[in-house]
Amino acid sequence: MSTSFNAFEYQHQPVPLPFDSAKLNGLSERLVQSHWHNNYGGAVKALNAVRGQLTRALGDESTPPYLYNGLKREQLVRTGSVILHELYFGNLGGDGKAPGDLRARIGSAFGTFDAWESEFRQIGQGLGGGSGWVVLGYNAHLRILENYWMADHSTHAAETRPVLVMDMYEHAYQMDYGAAAAKYIDAFFANIQWDVVASRL
Repeated sequence: MSTSFNAFEYQHQPVPLPFDSAKLNGLSERLVQSHWHNNYGGAVKALNAVRGQLTRALGDESTPPYLYNGLKREQLVRTGSVILHELYFGNLGGDGKAPGDLRARIGSAFGTFDAWESEFRQIGQGLGGGSGWVVLGYNAHLRILENYWMADHSTHAAETRPVLVMDMYEHAYQMDYGAAAAKYIDAFFANIQWDVVASRL
C-alpha cells in the first residue's frame, strides 16, 4: 500500500460540514457551528500539533520513552476525536426517516428496528450529563451489527466499522438543551442521513 505522505509528516485538514447548518431540525446553527469550529476544529489542531511534537521528540535522543508514549496517547485520543466527529457530522443532514430495506437489515440484527433504536437511545441517555459516544458498528471479526458504548475518543471495539455515530459529550447539545440529553437524542434521530448509514454498511 502506498501513500503520498508518511506517518511522521501527515497534517490533517478539516472536513467541511456536508449539510447546511441552518437547516437542521432541532439543532441550532449556533450549536452546530460551535461544535464544528471549536470542538472538531480544536481536535484537528491538537492532532496536528501532537504529530509535530512527536516528530521532534523522535529525533531527540534525550526524550524519555515514557514522555514519548504520553504523546502517543494524545495522538490516539485526538485521532479518535477527529474521526468520530467526522463520522458524526457525516451522518447528519437527513430527514431522519430510515428506508424500509435498511430498517429490515438493522432489524434482522436486533430482532426489530425498534429494539435497535431503543437500545441505542438507552445507551445515549446513560451517557447524558457526562461524555462519550454511541456507535452502531459492524464487527467484522464477529460478523454482527452491535451498539457500542464508548467512554471517550480512544475506547472502540476492535475490528469494528462505525455505521452510525452519536456524540454524547455535553458540547453536542448543552447550548440548545442544557442538561436535557433525551431531547437532544430526539433531535439527533430527526436529522440522521440514512443514505450515509447505508453506504457505511
